[in-house]
Amino acid sequence: MTCLPFAGCRQSTSVSEAPAADEKRNAAPAAEGVSLKPEEVGKAGIVTAPAVATTHAPEATGYAVIITREAIAQAVADLTTAAAAERQSRSVLARSRNLAGTPGAMPVEAQETAERQATADHAALVLNEQRLSATYGRDAPWKGNYRSPQLTSLASGETKLARVTFPLGMLAAGTPLKVRFSHLVEAQGKSFESETVWSAPADASIPGRSLFAVLKGGDASEGERLLARAPVGAPEAGVVVPFSAVVINSGKSWCYIEEKPGSFVRAEIDTSVPTDAGYFVRAGIAPGAKIVTASAGLLLARELNPSTEAD
Repeated sequence: MTCLPFAGCRQSTSVSEAPAADEKRNAAPAAEGVSLKPEEVGKAGIVTAPAVATTHAPEATGYAVIITREAIAQAVADLTTAAAAERQSRSVLARSRNLAGTPGAMPVEAQETAERQATADHAALVLNEQRLSATYGRDAPWKGNYRSPQLTSLASGETKLARVTFPLGMLAAGTPLKVRFSHLVEAQGKSFESETVWSAPADASIPGRSLFAVLKGGDASEGERLLARAPVGAPEAGVVVPFSAVVINSGKSWCYIEEKPGSFVRAEIDTSVPTDAGYFVRAGIAPGAKIVTASAGLLLARELNPSTEAD
């Protein structure tokens, strides 16, 4: 039967076709890339490097502050003084007891004074030891040995002590073996690792879990605040995109991949995981892909404005 051109006979759009058309209309335009002649590539100073395959463990991020050595030095001095006083009073008491019953015996009052002084000096030594433990944690590497070379190194400033706090729920159970630090003013600067890590008393001013970490003396300044990262999961596979390769457009981060000689395509990347060499990217860029590491900004300008010529 022939269908007349009335409204009732007009063919309707299928349900499956309508959403597809809407999705096509609303989809973000794909990056078209840039094609350059060999002489244009050289003129623009474009340099590429293969994406390096690597692994990277997920990390918890927190903040640290370098403790001033004055507090540590004072604690060591107090302990040393208390230990010396305790040794002296213990020696006097022992000598008094050895002379008991001999012509050179000390008066009873003097012996009682010696006993009282030895007890007081021992209590002062124990108090200083407990104060050190309460301040710097029960699991400090110098536990039970205030003459520890590591404690002496901290008191002299040869090494530094960082107090790190991670927000609640970010750090997995157990104490990480290493914590990685970087300077706040150098977001892309080289990081440095701790030498020793142990649990710290909770910080009453910041909810979360706290750790102490020992750093080399030259890594940070006393009182400085640092960014701290600790591994919290199994390593993941990905590649490293150099910092110099990243360009920003429409609030997103991109890099350019040379798919074939003179043909450059823009790829969006996640910059939430910085490393010393660049950003760790889990997906979207295959190992060995030729990443533009110099003049990526010129490629972006050329893509957005095709009439732009390489200077």
